[in-house]
Amino acid sequence: MRCSLVLIVLLAGSAPALAQELQTDGNDPRLSELAREVRSVGWIVFGARSEQGDWDIFLMRPDGSDRRNITNTPDFSEAWPRFSRDGRRLVYRRLARNETIRARQGMQGRLVFANSDGTDPVVFGKEHEFPWACWGPQGKNIACLAPQGISFFNLETKQVTRRLPRKGFFQQLTWSPDGEWLSGVANMGEVWTIARMHAVTGAINRVHEFQNCTPRWFPDSRRLAFAYRPAGQEGNKYGWTQMYMADADGKNPRLVYGEDGVHIYGNMPSPDGRYIVFTRSIQEGGNPQGNGAPMALLRIRDAPTIGGESKVLGKVHSKTKNGPVLDLPIGWKPNWGYPKFPISQ
Repeated sequence: MRCSLVLIVLLAGSAPALAQELQTDGNDPRLSELAREVRSVGWIVFGARSEQGDWDIFLMRPDGSDRRNITNTPDFSEAWPRFSRDGRRLVYRRLARNETIRARQGMQGRLVFANSDGTDPVVFGKEHEFPWACWGPQGKNIACLAPQGISFFNLETKQVTRRLPRKGFFQQLTWSPDGEWLSGVANMGEVWTIARMHAVTGAINRVHEFQNCTPRWFPDSRRLAFAYRPAGQEGNKYGWTQMYMADADGKNPRLVYGEDGVHIYGNMPSPDGRYIVFTRSIQEGGNPQGNGAPMALLRIRDAPTIGGESKVLGKVHSKTKNGPVLDLPIGWKPNWGYPKFPISQ
């Protein structure tokens, strides 16, 4: 039997507050098993509203325990955190406290580097500099995406080491763990296409076309998870966003998770490639203009899974595994890694 968990999401600048009611399997004994299974699989870092109303960066264990605010900057807001591949550092963007987080969040505010526990933050560059910065494989370089092209920076010198034409890429740049590939959202015939680019030659290929965003690499650098909004969804003109995965060469696209009534965003595979965390939001884009959205995770081996009763999704995806989905706190843009905290921690 399913039970209903009502999660109250306070939307900034709106009155009255809106209630976001999401169906969860609160009585499913598999949830306790999944929580125990993931607790020690690294840490998840994410943005969320603080008690003072600004956005801060938080850490938690993958089961939702040991949640902590690691920035605590009431004069600013911070968002879009990402662990370096070696787990030693963290990068995020710092915004003016009252600035609204927008779809082009990778171009907002100033870039900040810190230890992976949030200590010793250092502002890197000016406002809007280093847009869509993403970590290189060893944590010593970043790649950035601007209208002029893709630039690779040495973090010690802040100097550009090389450049590539962007070839239609326009946001959400990511660098594969093995350092060989970039991925991002591109306009390549179809708008909002997930594409892959060789980090040296600049050769590109389509991964998945039409209404996709937020590509994230699996640790094997061979697969990508991303958000996808299929066209022509029955009974819904605009459609709900679902989570998909595909081989990076564009083969074998398949559903990971879908649910009627919410958009699935913020997808991020675990550092062992066995799980994936995401957000479930009634609002478009994960609701960064408000408080974010409820996060959740599931096992990759349990994909495809459909949340709740969905006759529409059931027609399209008749063979689903319907695995357990573990509910987590409200947040935005979760990132999962094996951080190496300073010895003092």
